Formats: sequence, structure tokens, C-alpha cells
Amino acid sequence: MTTKPPEITDTTLVLPIKYTEAKNLIRALKSKRYQSIYVYHPKVDKLWKHFHQKFGLIEAAGGLVKHQNGKTLMIFRNGKWDLPKGRIEKNELILDAALREVREETGVLDLTVIKPIQETLHIFKRNHKYKLKKTYWYLMHSNCSRPLVPQSLEGIEKAVWLTNDEVKVCLQNAYANIKVHF
Repeated sequence: MTTKPPEITDTTLVLPIKYTEAKNLIRALKSKRYQSIYVYHPKVDKLWKHFHQKFGLIEAAGGLVKHQNGKTLMIFRNGKWDLPKGRIEKNELILDAALREVREETGVLDLTVIKPIQETLHIFKRNHKYKLKKTYWYLMHSNCSRPLVPQSLEGIEKAVWLTNDEVKVCLQNAYANIKVHF
């Protein structure tokens, strides 16, 4: 997304958000033709307004959890490796949602928040509609020694502590929005 028109090339597509339908943006994102796709409006507030009108906004929170032994907590859901995260409930504080989601999805109870880290955005499809999800991420620490409990009701098959080398392998089959944390 940009408020300044980028240089146009054969592999660059610029879509004015005001006049672009959601399905056309999705089609462009799925296309292999373009190396860069920019969603454009000269005013940042209008850019976000139009984007939210087309996709809606779901806010979520989660954690990048490091164990005292140096391992990283990851989950396996829907055939991909991921970090624990989930939707922020009405009137819930973002940090409280992040802690709750990590606990619910993995069974890790002793969590210490170190600091907020990067926020991510991604588009996903639910009930035949595309949605925009903004996730607030926190770096967390744990000394957990009890067995992990993946939340099967959320489709989580595994919750595991992984070494840095194991994480690198798993990231080959992970969502792009979590790769920014490693």
C-alpha cells in the first residue's frame, strides 16, 4: 500500500484502491505475472478506509515464545507451521488476548511478556469472503516444563518446542507473515 505512485514497469501493477474490487486485487496477488503490486491512494486515511470497506478488519494477537533453553514454541495447523495467535475478543486488551491465545492453543501457562514486536497484515478467506487480519505480536518467555497441549478444536495438530535449526526447516512450510519474526 502506498500514497506515492511508484515507478511502473512490466512487472509492477498499481491498483487505485477506490476503483479496485476486492476480487480483482486477490486475482492480482495470486498472479505470477507481477513482482510488485501496489494499492494506491494519495491520502493514507482514505487508503485504509477503502481497504477496510473492501475486506473488513479482524484483529488478532499472538506470541513468539522463547523457552529458557533457547527453543521456540510453534504450532502445526491446517498443514502449515505457525505461531500461536487468535482473535481479540470484544473489550479485551491486546496483550491479554495474546497471552490468552498462546495459553489456549498450546497449554503453556507461565508466560512473561518481554516486548511488543512487529505487527503483521494478511488477507485470508472465510465463508467465501476475503478478510484482512491485523495481528499484534509479542515476544514472550517461558520456563514451561509440562507437556504441551495443542488445541484440537482450533485444528492445531501439534504444539512443540523447536531448536533454531528445526525452526528453519519448519519455516519452509509456514505462513509468510510469521517468517518476518525469524
